[in-house]
Amino acid sequence: MSIREWPELERPREKLLARGCSALSDAELIAVLLGSGIPGKDAITLGRELLTSSGGLHALLADPAQYTRLRGIGPAKRARLIAALELARRSLGEQLSERATLSNPRDSGAFLHARLRHLPYEVFACLFLDARHRVITFEELFRGSIDQASIHPREVVRACLKHNAAAVILAHNHPSGVTEPSPADRDITHELRSALSLVDVRVLDHLVIGHGEPVSMAALGML
Repeated sequence: MSIREWPELERPREKLLARGCSALSDAELIAVLLGSGIPGKDAITLGRELLTSSGGLHALLADPAQYTRLRGIGPAKRARLIAALELARRSLGEQLSERATLSNPRDSGAFLHARLRHLPYEVFACLFLDARHRVITFEELFRGSIDQASIHPREVVRACLKHNAAAVILAHNHPSGVTEPSPADRDITHELRSALSLVDVRVLDHLVIGHGEPVSMAALGML
């Protein structure tokens, strides 16, 4: 039986509109995005198979390449899933920008996790803040291994001046998922803090993004 033959209020789209998102399972929400199934397999079944094959919702959202591994997920369905993920990231960005101030690592951690966790390569990025620690903008500055050879302090200083930032939160991801700051992470943080102090820009934190919660180097006493 196809989903169209189900009782109306049991169909994922109708259930969402009538009862809200919380009434739907992860597989049903994915089914709404997919729009339809394939012969012999409805959209909810496709959603369940996506969740099972990827290892769960977080892993599924983290790696869009997985959408090509299941029969029935063609370009149109893949585009819908990727677009939904990007909208979620942008929504987090808007929420972050609307905050009056960033007073602790949790304020920025969710946004940075959403932006950097899924990437298969290392990225070094900055949240630029004004004198009241309100967000000015987010920018990815470097890609590749995070060490003194790949991170150029003068470029970070130049970006801070371009955005007229008074403070900055540094961030980078570990594609391995391990969030323990490395010796290279500590060294480049100290080097950047020294360089930015010359232009009166404070380094508030350096967040390491991996599996689980972001790790704050400030909270660990490493700044």
